[in-house]
Amino acid sequence: MLRIRGMPALLALALLGFTSFFLTLSSLPLWAVDQGVPEALAGLVTTVMLIATVACQLAVPAAVHRIGQPATLAVGLLALGAPTPLLLVSGQLWWLLTVSAVRGLGFAVLTVLTPLVATQIAPPNSQGRAIGLYGLAVAVPNVAAVPLAVALTDAGHFPVVAVLGAVPVLAIPLVTRFPKPPPPAARRAGRARLPVLSLAGILALLLALTLSGGGIFAILPVQLGESGAVVTWALLLLGVTAALARWRAGSLADRAGPARLLPVCAVIGVLGLVLLGWGAAGRGGASGTMVVLGAAVFGIAYGAVQNLTLLLSFDLAGSGRRAGASAAWNATYDAGTAIGALLIGAVAAGSSLTAAMIGCAGLVVITAVTAVTSARRTP
Repeated sequence: MLRIRGMPALLALALLGFTSFFLTLSSLPLWAVDQGVPEALAGLVTTVMLIATVACQLAVPAAVHRIGQPATLAVGLLALGAPTPLLLVSGQLWWLLTVSAVRGLGFAVLTVLTPLVATQIAPPNSQGRAIGLYGLAVAVPNVAAVPLAVALTDAGHFPVVAVLGAVPVLAIPLVTRFPKPPPPAARRAGRARLPVLSLAGILALLLALTLSGGGIFAILPVQLGESGAVVTWALLLLGVTAALARWRAGSLADRAGPARLLPVCAVIGVLGLVLLGWGAAGRGGASGTMVVLGAAVFGIAYGAVQNLTLLLSFDLAGSGRRAGASAAWNATYDAGTAIGALLIGAVAAGSSLTAAMIGCAGLVVITAVTAVTSARRTP
């Protein structure tokens, strides 16, 4: 797959772009609390960024049509990376929210177009592997950047994190390295309506898992702040298992079909959330081990379902409507992460992290039923 024209450039662009996002995903709420923001509102910095992202994602295909795919990608990378050091200007909540919203505009472009590029350059019958390799490039920054940024912030070095967050601008020269997308005449089918009900059923499971994951990433450092080593290992292993699962799920989906893998992934996700919640309810070394184990198990479902639901969304949409399917998938992913950062934080602050995790597990069970039913309707 690495020999495919444009694939090395896509992987490098994804690494640089998503590194910026993951550097601030868990560290910025933690730093906001250090600056005096209440714990219950700390997740707003993530929520506002992702609200801006979701609000702009559906407009990305129109931007591509107007100024072209390379120019749209370049604008997105600039908007995501350049404002990040400006987080250091002030620790007041309104300023952090403003910078986060601007970054969300750039993240919208990155999240919609990069998986679309992966399908454009993939050989026939290899889209699962292409999406899996792209997913690995997206997940690697999660593995390294999230725990590193949390550790640096805990040590009082958030300015280093903010400066490193500008790395997407280094990827701007890569936007011209991809094969040209199909001309507008070849995309007329894209004007047809998407199969909304079936797509919504599949994306419901993605929403439940990203809501859970968004809450874990944003709130775990705040709720278990006194157990720095536990938080670091939990986030690290969640990222590792998610990266490996998202990568390998693509190959398995090419052979067995993505629909067959959804039920197993849902069960694994529920198990991980229950273990994490169980561990958060206790104290001592055994409880910390349970939190780390639960995060690692949850990561398997978190990563695999991202790949599988994206493939199923593209299958439902057909080749001419994939830009819309990509926008819908990414809007769901980011909405789930944004809602989770705020909702899980509020539930955990008002009740307990255990209650929040058990609630998430129940949501995964319910949405898994709709996803499996809708997946049977894919071609």
